[in-house]
Amino acid sequence: MTETAPLTGGARTRETALLEQRAPQRHTPPPRKGSFLGSLLRGLLKTARPKQWVKNVLVVAAPAAAGQLFTRHALTQLALVFTLFTACAAAVYLINDARDAEADRAHPTKRHRPVAAGQVPVPVAHAVGGVLAALAPALAAWLVSPVVAALLTAYLGMQLAYCLSLKHVLVVDLVVVTTGFLMRAMIGGVALGIPLSRWFLITTGFGALFMVSAKRYSEAVQMAGKGGTTRALLTEYTTGYLRFVWQLAAGVAVLGYCLWALEEGGVPHASVLPWRQLSMVAFILAILRYAVFADRGTAGEPEDVVLRDRALALIALVWLAMYALAVANW
Repeated sequence: MTETAPLTGGARTRETALLEQRAPQRHTPPPRKGSFLGSLLRGLLKTARPKQWVKNVLVVAAPAAAGQLFTRHALTQLALVFTLFTACAAAVYLINDARDAEADRAHPTKRHRPVAAGQVPVPVAHAVGGVLAALAPALAAWLVSPVVAALLTAYLGMQLAYCLSLKHVLVVDLVVVTTGFLMRAMIGGVALGIPLSRWFLITTGFGALFMVSAKRYSEAVQMAGKGGTTRALLTEYTTGYLRFVWQLAAGVAVLGYCLWALEEGGVPHASVLPWRQLSMVAFILAILRYAVFADRGTAGEPEDVVLRDRALALIALVWLAMYALAVANW
């Protein structure tokens, strides 16, 4: 048997080239247009913060307090107002993330946001946010009322100012976030032409300030002793001051609710039990239970606090049932 002589350098190169020509070529398929569009839409939706939309359920607060919730007209208008308010909030998130894209890329957590990660281009985020910001008030003026459109415009202006500069101003940042919650609670009543009770505004406003300042306090406690913070302004606050704010807000919210319950105790002999007065017990228990998490420094997003604690969720359901019975004069 004769052995095949090894190929020389030139022959090896020619044979390798022939083998490569005969082998099936593998081509990397170009990215499909549909997959890019789907990724972009998913990124836009994520940037709009769907988890935060639950806060917009507050638009039913004023109609529910007035007992004017379960009519076809009310439900239709409130669904529309909820959608428009959500569009405004999404516009603010998109514009904020587009503006902070460079800073977010240097942040260990925020760099995963779609705009910072490049899933949503910055110009697209600006454009979509601008369209939503212009379209929502215009539709509100056409489909609901000019007053609702004005309220949405004021909300947009305030939140955009917050993103640009107000979030760096002591105390004002707390007021702006609190006012955002209060606007959510007001707009449903404005859309249906329901007069807003002074006690409703006081309780809602200071209740919102309680939760906002408790969240800031928790963030300050958790970041104490660490080198960085997710909010630069937290370094300007002291934990003692934030504790004072949430304790003051909790006290005023409780006082406002009790004055409402005692002043408007329902029509005599129209209900089986004095549900308004009894609802004070559940309301105060809810505040006290929430304050436990604030004191521990674990009061994050309000919806997370309520949903994660079964006792607090149960108290909230009991209060809601009593309040509904009080409104219905049952």
